[in-house]
Amino acid sequence: MLEFLFYILLILVAFLYSSVGHGGASGYLALMALFSFSPEIMRPTALVLNVFVSFIAFTQYYRAGYFQWKLFWPFAIVSIPAAFIGGLVSIDPGLYKMILGILLFFPIIRLAGLNFKSEQSIRKLNIYAALLIGVIIGFLSGMIGIGGGIILSPVILILHWADMKQTSAVSALFIFVNSIAGLAGIFTDKLHFTAEMGLMIVIALTGAIAGAYLGAKKFESALLKRILAVVLLIASIKLIST
Repeated sequence: MLEFLFYILLILVAFLYSSVGHGGASGYLALMALFSFSPEIMRPTALVLNVFVSFIAFTQYYRAGYFQWKLFWPFAIVSIPAAFIGGLVSIDPGLYKMILGILLFFPIIRLAGLNFKSEQSIRKLNIYAALLIGVIIGFLSGMIGIGGGIILSPVILILHWADMKQTSAVSALFIFVNSIAGLAGIFTDKLHFTAEMGLMIVIALTGAIAGAYLGAKKFESALLKRILAVVLLIASIKLIST
């Protein structure tokens, strides 16, 4: 019964995250934390799922015409090597859970319905600020096992560098490249795969295909997003308290 519930929540996470251009790693990590997966399994599993889901999300947003190369490259050029270095870092399980619990507040805030109103006043990207942000997010991505989109998206929106759809398109590709770099870093140290990962990929892809397609078509589901925000909040509290 618990296993069935896990897979139901997994497809919901993939659906909702891909609908806003995210790979869903923070959601997968939250679910695995709730179901008592070990950090050694959580990090590579989340990154592998991220690679597949974020690529699907990017494809849909790219086809819809929302991707901007000039917004993407300043973050990616520094975040990719930083994510690789982060993947090499072996972090204490207690500290890992604490950092992940804190980072979960980023998707919680966005899924709960905070509106940054970025469409009203788009500003020119500050290259130097983008490079610094890319390094920081990239390192955290590799070390924790996220793609970084949950941090990058609100940063872009708060600074008014793009609207919501453009941000989703850039975040999706950002997550994809950082997830691969983070996996490469983990692979040079030790990489654990489980027999369940294949099934998890299939389930996540099913949700991601639907979510990315509808997300690029202006899909909104406030109720589902708030439900997911509650699930992530519970996971965040559990991670921080343990």
